[in-house]
Amino acid sequence: MLCPDWALHIEIRMTRTRKIVVWITVAASLLVGSAVILPSLISEGHAEYAGVASIKETGDYQNPALLNEAWALPVAATYRADIDFQRNASVCGPTSLVNVLHSLRQPGSQESILQGTNFSTVMGYLPQGLTLDQLADIARQKLQGKVTVLRDLDLAAFREHLSHVNDPARRYVINFSRGPLFGSGHGHHSPIAGYLSQEDLVLVLDVNEKYGPWLVKSERLYEAMNTVDSTAQKKRGLLLIQ
Repeated sequence: MLCPDWALHIEIRMTRTRKIVVWITVAASLLVGSAVILPSLISEGHAEYAGVASIKETGDYQNPALLNEAWALPVAATYRADIDFQRNASVCGPTSLVNVLHSLRQPGSQESILQGTNFSTVMGYLPQGLTLDQLADIARQKLQGKVTVLRDLDLAAFREHLSHVNDPARRYVINFSRGPLFGSGHGHHSPIAGYLSQEDLVLVLDVNEKYGPWLVKSERLYEAMNTVDSTAQKKRGLLLIQ
């Protein structure tokens, strides 16, 4: 039998060893996660849009008076009271659906929206993000009503849908590339919360808190949507939830 002092010494050494093993495991997991997640988030090069003038430079982008006008629209008003922002760059799609749920006065969180689906996070991240079709699959499982994927629209068809954005019976989520709007950035999902038809301005409820809600002309938003998702090898588009 070991004396009490030696037993305590060995126990302390073992505890320290276990802590080291845990930290090494966590560090390795983070490295593996980064190797899987980061390339998918930055794979779309910025060079293609290097000459693009950012919509942040326009007078409409986050004009307080115009934003107030947009927030007063019937669907936009249902979003404003309970906006949820994404916890990391990979979960913009699920977060968009959470905001749709909140606008319909239904419960939901970034954790619960994926429960029971074929999608799960790794250390809080979705390794490849979500394509528009994958997001539609989740929406069909978690939201009441019909979910339609709208892609390969021309500008006229896109504007026709914008004319219905303020209909309380409809919700739209858009998949777009930030590049044509901001000069850099990758693919993103966010709800379209409203449309100011007189000014031809779309209210995008950007679920990335660093951007926040903003306004953009319909043609400029269409250009950002009418891009190819390199993961899906398909055009981006809209989700219509009715």
